[in-house]
Amino acid sequence: MSQQPLPPNLHVDTLAVRAAVDRSQYGENSEALYLTSGYVQPSAEAAAARFAGEEDGYTYGRSGNPTVSSFEMRLAALEGSEAALATSSGMSAITLMLLSLLKAGDHVVFSQSLFGSTIKLIGSEFARFGVTSTSVPQTDLAAWQAAIQPNTKILFAETPTNPLTDVCDIAALADMAHNAGAWLAVDNCFATPILQRPIALGCDIVTHSGTKYLDGQGRVMAGALCASEAMVKEKFLPVMKNSGLVLSPFNAWVVLKGLETLDIRMKAQSANAHALALWLQDHPQVQRVHYPALPSHPQHALAMKQMSNLGGAVLSFDVKANDPEQARARAFHVLNQLQVLSLCTNLGDTKSLLTHPASTSHGKLAEAQRQAAGIGQGLIRVAVGLEHIQDIQNDLLRGLDSL
Repeated sequence: MSQQPLPPNLHVDTLAVRAAVDRSQYGENSEALYLTSGYVQPSAEAAAARFAGEEDGYTYGRSGNPTVSSFEMRLAALEGSEAALATSSGMSAITLMLLSLLKAGDHVVFSQSLFGSTIKLIGSEFARFGVTSTSVPQTDLAAWQAAIQPNTKILFAETPTNPLTDVCDIAALADMAHNAGAWLAVDNCFATPILQRPIALGCDIVTHSGTKYLDGQGRVMAGALCASEAMVKEKFLPVMKNSGLVLSPFNAWVVLKGLETLDIRMKAQSANAHALALWLQDHPQVQRVHYPALPSHPQHALAMKQMSNLGGAVLSFDVKANDPEQARARAFHVLNQLQVLSLCTNLGDTKSLLTHPASTSHGKLAEAQRQAAGIGQGLIRVAVGLEHIQDIQNDLLRGLDSL
């Protein structure tokens, strides 16, 4: 369903601007936005065949849309997966995956450093329906192996993690999952397919919050699952049709156009983040910087191998403090002095966004869960944007130098 058969072995930045569904009869160069909830059928016979899944064709907005299909095709091409399925948000993509693959009595092993809402979804919401789970330290392969049970169906990791940028060995976890008859799912939100392609490392399912770097400008919400064509068609698509976890055509079009600049944005923002990390680690009020491209990062070598020798656009740092109460106050002080950068819990924007994870994204977790994940009260996360690096540094200095 491409505009014309694309030659093999195209580079990822070419696929980001060329993979899409057929042009319409009007020959538009920029992919069209199809705002419709229904489709006129050429005949009663064709309608019956399409609704039965015996013939390709669009039937209803909840089942498919040409603009949404373009986004799915493009993302699958970038991730190197056979297929992709778009959803209304990143969390709806994870919900769809779990609904499609699990039943009462099944078990999930997941990283204790997953996004807070993901932890609550697996550990609390799905527990109500008889799905059990075990959380493990992100980087401890022995702990992952020990947690696997005969009824384990999914291993779920996020790499790098939010907000401490812990990195896991995708290939090792894939082997572990497959030896146990389970699937490995990887949240690739931070690295994106520009830096990291988990499918090529043996992963079965890649989850995305398109709200973040895929869009890149903080405009809409979107999500996606990338997997084999069989899994998408036989597992995910039927549940999506019945649950309605679908992406709107307009949001799909926005993210589709965002993908066209994903390559240059990720490389430029990664360069900015690396420069900021190097600068922050030398500031006297900073206790520690968490960033995969720093040699001090515990998984530095693995990160450089898996992430195209780049560290990504997200880092976090701990301000120096004597106790958790003082750490929280000092972190809040730094954030409250910002005049250029944004105090915002989102990430993936061209604008630099800062947040205090312990009171926002991970604020609903129990203190023990936060401590297990290493998220202290003095931690500040920075999703580095495209501002000039000196302006980013100067804005942080307003708070750091006045502590």
